[in-house]
Amino acid sequence: MFRQLIGAAIFGAAALAIPHAAGAADYNWTFQTSETAGEPGFVNKQEWAESVKALSGGRIEIGVLPIGAVVPHTDTLEAVGSGILQGHLTDPSYFAGKDPAFAMMGNLVGAWSDPFELLGFMKSGGGNELYSELVEPYGVHFIGAAATEPEAFVSAKPIRTVEDLKGIKLRAPEGMVYEIFAKAGAAPVALPGSEVFTALDKGVVDAADYTVFATNQAQGMNDIAHYPLYPGFHSLPLIDISMNKEIWDGLPDDLKAILNASVDQFTFNHIYSVRKLDAEAVKQAKQNEDIEIINWSGEERAKFRRIAQQEWQVWAKKNDMTQRYYDAVIKYLEGRNLL
Repeated sequence: MFRQLIGAAIFGAAALAIPHAAGAADYNWTFQTSETAGEPGFVNKQEWAESVKALSGGRIEIGVLPIGAVVPHTDTLEAVGSGILQGHLTDPSYFAGKDPAFAMMGNLVGAWSDPFELLGFMKSGGGNELYSELVEPYGVHFIGAAATEPEAFVSAKPIRTVEDLKGIKLRAPEGMVYEIFAKAGAAPVALPGSEVFTALDKGVVDAADYTVFATNQAQGMNDIAHYPLYPGFHSLPLIDISMNKEIWDGLPDDLKAILNASVDQFTFNHIYSVRKLDAEAVKQAKQNEDIEIINWSGEERAKFRRIAQQEWQVWAKKNDMTQRYYDAVIKYLEGRNLL
């Protein structure tokens, strides 16, 4: 059904596209991402820009830049609103210092076991409306949400249960993720992603909340930390695809429709391309006899989720938007027997 809806959206947008004579594009934009060049997510976002160019008949050209290319990853929200950037494709968690609602909306740890659960909430549970309301005061228009596979977990020690997390020194970003692991008994350490490999290699940390299995494997994480946890049980970040609101408001309706449809297409392509890469990486990892891939039982996943829910309630009380988001998520999960 999801695939059929995407196909219909793309067909409808393509039908609106007006043939454009060869030459300069009507709109030239720069979007910054939250990945380094070459990562699967970055490559997929470049392909999204190419699809926008094709669907618009060359009227829109988007240059996609890696993390930090123009501004720090924490500053893209203001950069898009002010026009320094025309858009971004990023994890909203980076803006948690501006409003705690960004942390909840960016990565409600333990809430989603599949990206389509999160996307279903965004489209039909009120998520899109709440996020649009959150970013609009910054001069930003939210085009749509995407997501990726649940992140794997890198570990140099076998962690087979929630109980095994106790005392584990693990890298986790500050904020909700950090607090949830602390509640589970771990000893979180805030480190930038660039320092994870070295910290694991030197024993500064025992484990790390990092990214998807395919990237972990490609970067050699599993070769130095032999007990990866997969499929993931904790993080499933949202991808925010937004642009400058003034520019959006000035676009003709056909180009708005094309951009909306392109996000649905990107979402589907991104999820399944990463899913394929993860499967290939798992096969590769299994060829190394030193690596043991640990898959938590449903019971252990439920235990971790109950711990996470306690922290959701803490964050819900931070302001009106966090409470509204929490209420919407709980209603959605309960209504589908997912809680």
